[in-house]
Amino acid sequence: MTQQKTIGLIGGMSWENSAEYYRIINPEMQRRLGGVHSARSLMYSVDFGEIEQLQHAGDWDRLSRSMQDAAIRLERGGADFVVLCTNTMHRLADAITSAASIPLLHIADPTAERIKAAGLNQIGLLGTAFTMEQDFYKGRLQQAHGLEVIVPEAEDRRIVHEIIYKELVLGRIRPESRQAYRKIIARLIARGAQAVILGCTEIMLLVSGEDSAVPLFDTTTIHALSAVDYALAN
Repeated sequence: MTQQKTIGLIGGMSWENSAEYYRIINPEMQRRLGGVHSARSLMYSVDFGEIEQLQHAGDWDRLSRSMQDAAIRLERGGADFVVLCTNTMHRLADAITSAASIPLLHIADPTAERIKAAGLNQIGLLGTAFTMEQDFYKGRLQQAHGLEVIVPEAEDRRIVHEIIYKELVLGRIRPESRQAYRKIIARLIARGAQAVILGCTEIMLLVSGEDSAVPLFDTTTIHALSAVDYALAN
């Protein structure tokens, strides 16, 4: 019988997308192992109302303590590694790994590996303003993986961010917002993007491959499938 590691998921940012992780991981585990197999997993789900307020207040110290607490609780519960079900909060990846003795599967790494395997190196990035503007995510893609990252112009970044926080985290999918994202993606392509990273885990709820003339790399799906890889690896 195949031995599985237990996946520790830090979720709730938002719960809409945390549910997608569960929906992706379990069918994939069943596909690989057959029968009625599913993944061994734990989820610690935070209150995103509190998280969102702290993010926009810039209180990353309290956010760091919250993520550390979640990782420690998962480790105590028997998780073998941590999957942080959000791109933005990977700003606190180092804080999480310093607090827990189990590894963190960083969302940017499997995404970058997929991009490089496709032979691409100029990549557009969509996400929250934190992800698009700060260095914790772009820097990892550039320095650890040698990718050239293109982010939208300031007004487009504002639109992308507002749609995430005012609509997608609430499960609201609006055709007008899909059209806005399509135009922003087209502008990234015009600036040289060979593909686009959906660098917020909610964006996959709004856009898909048909909305772009270049490949889209959905971090939710890539991260979730990588969790299955890691759980089954010797």
